[in-house]
Amino acid sequence: MSGHSKWASIKHKKAATDAKRGALFTKLIKEINVAARNGGGNMETNVALRTAVQKAKSGNMPWDNIDRAIKKGTGELPGVVYESIIYEGYGPGGVAILVEALTDNKNRASAEVRNLFSKKNGNLAGAGSVSWIFAKKGYILVEKDKVNEEKLMDIALNAGAEDMKSEDDAYEITTSVSDLEKVKQALADNKIPIQEAEVTMVPSSLVKVTGQDAKNVLALVETLEEHEDVQKVHANFDIPDEELEKTA
Repeated sequence: MSGHSKWASIKHKKAATDAKRGALFTKLIKEINVAARNGGGNMETNVALRTAVQKAKSGNMPWDNIDRAIKKGTGELPGVVYESIIYEGYGPGGVAILVEALTDNKNRASAEVRNLFSKKNGNLAGAGSVSWIFAKKGYILVEKDKVNEEKLMDIALNAGAEDMKSEDDAYEITTSVSDLEKVKQALADNKIPIQEAEVTMVPSSLVKVTGQDAKNVLALVETLEEHEDVQKVHANFDIPDEELEKTA
């Protein structure tokens, strides 16, 4: 979505120097744990686990932590059982927000997420209120100075990508969930570095926000992302790149 590549770039740079690395590790451990519980501990056959482990490695998580999280997920070691829950709501300016969480206490998490929405000028809504706006897709972000546009498009589309867009200083590649790994591998085979690659929720429509609404939307998104149970936050805001960078 417009502005998404800039937002993803900003978050990527922040994560690289994030003083709250412990909080990042906690989220990654939960993701690995649940992926292993749902699909087994073999990364060759469990794509979700392989993706989560790759993300943990890129965040410099020690292998011992990763291995323990896998074994807790498969039941080889005792551990907490996390449940997946989706929250839907609206932010300032009518922006649709979808929150993915993993928690060991749904009642506590729901109350805290509702409170965060309320404090930051948003409101939590019922199931199905905004999820219809989003479709699950593979998403890859490649910096423009790393590759020629025609070459990247040729490689990505031949590998099964659905679309590629030029956004400010990066290219956004969209794939089906099943083709994400294939497109990532094609880029790796051609030595094209990837800044960001994940399964995400892509909105079918956008809401343009500027000024104070833009600031408030980003404040809400960041506050939600900082919550220990929240794994991902998706939103359909359309904020001009220069304003997004300035505000962030």
